[in-house]
Amino acid sequence: MTTTDTSTGTDTSTGTGTGTGLLPAPFADLERFSQWILETENERYDLRLESSMAEMQAFYDAAFARLPEAMTYMDQYPIDDLPDDVKRLLNLFLSLVEVSYPIERWRQARVPDSGAATVTCTVQPTL
Repeated sequence: MTTTDTSTGTDTSTGTGTGTGLLPAPFADLERFSQWILETENERYDLRLESSMAEMQAFYDAAFARLPEAMTYMDQYPIDDLPDDVKRLLNLFLSLVEVSYPIERWRQARVPDSGAATVTCTVQPTL
């Protein structure tokens, strides 16, 4: 799946994008994965199912390497008063959680042996 940032025409699925100010400056290198900045679990789940394993692996490798630094950065703000760029950073790392099982355990986007079953989250946490 190829995802293009419509404001810049940049292919964001392959990791070739440049910083656009979506994320805090120390994490501008992760903006190439901006398609993963999603506010709801349902959106993250849907993108996981639509993405190839190679796309998820590239995102996982880049984001997982930055996880400790991102957690330290986000911890300096109260959860109920995050600046917008930090909220987007949090949503990006929530997407990392969404792809972790497919990458680490299942080696496929769908839950093994789940057939056509899907997950729909009916209540979302608010930030």
